[in-house]
Amino acid sequence: MSAGGALVTQQLAEFLAAVAACPDGPSAIRVTVERAARALEAEVAAITNGHGVAAAVGFAAGRTPAAELAELAVGTGSILAVPGPGECPTVVAAFGGAEPGHLIVARSGSDGFTLDEVSLVRGMARVLELTVETMRTLESERRQAAENVRLLATLQERQLLMEQLSAIERAIARRVPLQQVLDMITNSARELLGDEAVGVCLGEPDDRTELVLRSYCGPRDEVAPRIWRVPVAQAGAAGQAILDEALVIVDGGGTSPGGFGEQCGLDVRAAMAAPVYECGTVVGSLFVGSVRPDRAYGKAEQEILLAFAEHASLAVTDAKTLAEMHEAFHDSLTGLASRALFIDRLNHAFAVADREGTEVAVLFVDLDRFKVVNDSLGHAAGDALLIAVADRLRGGLRGAETAARFGGDEFALLLHDVTRPEQAQMIAERIVESLARPFAINGNEILIGSSVGIALSTPDQRDAEALVHNADLAMYEAKRMGKGRHRLFEPGMQTYQRSTLNLAADLHRALARNEMVLRYQPIVELRTGRVTGLEALVRWMHPDRGMVAPLDFIPLAEESGAILEIGTWVLEEACRQVGIWNTQRQRQPPLSISVNLSARQLEQPEFPSIVAEALGCADLDAASLVLEITESLLVHDTATTAEQLRRLKQLGVRLAIDDFGTGYSALAYLHRFPVDILKIDKSFVDKLGSSTKAAALTRAVVQLGQTLELSTIAEGIELAEQFSELNRAGCELGQGYYFARPLEQAEVQAMLLCWRPTTS
Repeated sequence: MSAGGALVTQQLAEFLAAVAACPDGPSAIRVTVERAARALEAEVAAITNGHGVAAAVGFAAGRTPAAELAELAVGTGSILAVPGPGECPTVVAAFGGAEPGHLIVARSGSDGFTLDEVSLVRGMARVLELTVETMRTLESERRQAAENVRLLATLQERQLLMEQLSAIERAIARRVPLQQVLDMITNSARELLGDEAVGVCLGEPDDRTELVLRSYCGPRDEVAPRIWRVPVAQAGAAGQAILDEALVIVDGGGTSPGGFGEQCGLDVRAAMAAPVYECGTVVGSLFVGSVRPDRAYGKAEQEILLAFAEHASLAVTDAKTLAEMHEAFHDSLTGLASRALFIDRLNHAFAVADREGTEVAVLFVDLDRFKVVNDSLGHAAGDALLIAVADRLRGGLRGAETAARFGGDEFALLLHDVTRPEQAQMIAERIVESLARPFAINGNEILIGSSVGIALSTPDQRDAEALVHNADLAMYEAKRMGKGRHRLFEPGMQTYQRSTLNLAADLHRALARNEMVLRYQPIVELRTGRVTGLEALVRWMHPDRGMVAPLDFIPLAEESGAILEIGTWVLEEACRQVGIWNTQRQRQPPLSISVNLSARQLEQPEFPSIVAEALGCADLDAASLVLEITESLLVHDTATTAEQLRRLKQLGVRLAIDDFGTGYSALAYLHRFPVDILKIDKSFVDKLGSSTKAAALTRAVVQLGQTLELSTIAEGIELAEQFSELNRAGCELGQGYYFARPLEQAEVQAMLLCWRPTTS
């Protein structure tokens, strides 16, 4: 395999490792042009900066076309004439830093460069920028360290110091953990200087006025260093070195310098401290302390401390750079790849697929019911759940595959070497099954689930963002079909999405155009057949699409916020109309009107006032209004929800739990919230007559309502057997097509005049 092929296969991280191994900036620049030329199989590559051509490969000695390269860098051309190959297309990537410049790659042929090749060149330029900037800082510190070494008083000390500093540098280069490097520095400084106490203290990231002893070597080193914490102003010589940004010396015989020495239980009489830097900013100090009153620090000892302080700065800066690079490409909560790293790896996966004759797949994973967990158990539990989900996703990966978190509860997986859709579908099925198993979070057993969208690349589909978008569309289709599913992307989903977007735009204008209408479904007393109330059901009469089903526009209204305006209109119109009918009923009992509430409506602080105004304008008795809420709605911020329901009850309205028995901890909510009515879910009613279990459950709900003095309403009654079973069970009220479909206003008027239901 060629060097360029290896570079693509191992992705940008391999290039980062190669450049980071360079001893200095010029070497890194030379490696960059060489690797760029090999990776893209290009004839020539060059880096230009403010001084001209910094490095180039592929040109004859002395014949590098500096002027032409400069024109390409400023964007005045896109073709480079190369002796031999002739006119070559180019790709140019800019990089910044103290010495900004451009990476230019030119290759013969008329095809130009692919998107992933352009992405690779840009990534190389960015990595070079970060690396050169780091090297610039490190090189400055190394030069100072070398100068300090040369000033040592004796050859023996110089040799020992060199050996120890070299060992520290090797540890930094090998990315040994920062704590171990700092421990090496304190131990080496104590060995060379002979003082009783040596330590490195660094400021707290969130409070630079506080110093923490990160490494300590002395007679009390059995004490955990991180418990020693001192304000900068009280840290003696260690703090003064930070405040002055200079070497501080307190010779023996004077006042005790205090600070960390006293924290360690030592009567320190002499001390010396030098500042420690992170990317040029003072963040701490390296200090030594002695209990000898005659201790004095000469020039050679000062230089030794400064040398070790410079290497402490080198270690801290390198650790900071590594942490920032990791943070840029990884999710801070779960440790999974970030979206940026996922897209980068996807682009490189396209190149591998082209070479090996395979394809890649993107799986977009969205958690079901995650918001319920976050709202009911708190964000800490939500974060713990996301970490647990990430662990399960990570555990199911093969070596080269990538899992990423895109934010919130959205994840993505990159699958390599895919030859058939069934391969990706099988993995998606495993994900759905894995995430359906219970999670143990903070002592709670949590059930969520997931919806997964799958998108496969094709030879002519090499757009990373588009492939992710297709997987996202497929995920929404899976969620729309009932959650806990996976779907493979189909082109028709894009058409559906555009249609949905257009529908959402029309929805915001629907009320202003009087396109919303109400239908009313009668609620019947099962024992007598008397109509006691109506449920108001909103419908959308679209001028072009005709009647739009609630399932097609209510979720859009929830998502866009239009549900607030629609919900208020439904409430006002329903109250107004039933107020008119009740006025016409004379001595007959007044009808009730049931209106469904959304979570967003209940979250409005002013919602009780909206209800009160609707009742007042309609001159409707509050007891005639029934507000229906679902069990799942009750889990949203229960304290706030309980307060809102209490305020609504003070108005005199009645509250019903819709779809009772299908939500979470139903019995608990009956005690917590001021409920008046239970609506038995249609899924139970559908099975009456064919399932003894359904009949038993229905009777149990009815008996529960009777015990708690709550009314019960059965929804979706369509058959005589269902009606009979419910009547025998003692269910008080019912609604459904067995009695009447949702009716228009005029039909309700006629029904109220001549209603004669079948009750046997």
